[in-house]
Amino acid sequence: MTDWLALPDLAVRRFGGSVVWADDETFAEKENLITTAPPGYQPHTFGHRGQIYDGWETRRRRVHGDDSAVIRLGMPGVIRGVVVDTSFFTGNYPPACSVTACAASGYPDPAELGPWEPLLTRVPLTGDSRTEFEVDNPRRFTHVRLTMHPDGGIARLRVHGHPVPDPALLDPAALDLAALENGARVIACSDMFYSSPSNLIAPGMAVSMGEGWETRRRRDHGNDWAVVRLAAEGVIRFAELDTTHFKGNAPGWAALSAGHPEESDSADWAHLLPRTRLQPDTRHRFRIPDAVPATHVRLDIYPDGGMARLRLFGSLTPAGLDLIETFRGA
Repeated sequence: MTDWLALPDLAVRRFGGSVVWADDETFAEKENLITTAPPGYQPHTFGHRGQIYDGWETRRRRVHGDDSAVIRLGMPGVIRGVVVDTSFFTGNYPPACSVTACAASGYPDPAELGPWEPLLTRVPLTGDSRTEFEVDNPRRFTHVRLTMHPDGGIARLRVHGHPVPDPALLDPAALDLAALENGARVIACSDMFYSSPSNLIAPGMAVSMGEGWETRRRRDHGNDWAVVRLAAEGVIRFAELDTTHFKGNAPGWAALSAGHPEESDSADWAHLLPRTRLQPDTRHRFRIPDAVPATHVRLDIYPDGGMARLRLFGSLTPAGLDLIETFRGA
């Protein structure tokens, strides 16, 4: 798998993305482009617009031009790749598309967006397929524009990348250092049999076990763990370990430690939270009295199980703030 496909989808509706404008959606709604679920299809299902498609589909053009849709990213950031999915569009897919992006501050109307930078110049598409395109642009973007040449249907647009917060909207003295939308990432784990550990730091509350991290049942004497690279160097004051929805499969205990593992091959991890008993289906909050600056946190669960969310509230160090400030005005 291409490495950037493991990065979060910055545009997906689950993380707050929105299709804010399209010039046409005669046959199928623009909002389908960023639906969390993969596209589906049921033949011979007709509505007032014709065959129902799980995607965005425009009318057949009879004049010169192209069709476009604008997506506001749920998590602005640096885009590393996009996936254009034409699943189930066979005789009605566009032969080509392009993708541009812009960085906007505040909450502009779609007509006020721009200037637009090219991420993908006109690239060919095929029907009923997922096409991956790597992107090489270091800038932080807030919106993308998908253009079909000239018309047709696209099921999904996935925009993978690194979330980067707006420094102007951060309080460096109080923020979630482990939040995906603030730029944190899960960089390693012992097991992801049932679901990804990246779910631990996703925005919002988990609505089911499937939106948390769950490991297989251990049959040895070890324990499962995950390592989070914080948004930037900071000092953690409170930790929240949330086992919501995990009832017969919550960990019995958990521990937290912090360090700077990229500074040496064998990092010295400092204890943040000693091995502590957890309850099923519960949001646990703990004060961290003697935290030290850190760039990474390791979560250990004993012996295995599932957790919905991990929140690490604290403050940025001057070095951490300097790192995030590099994106100001990007």
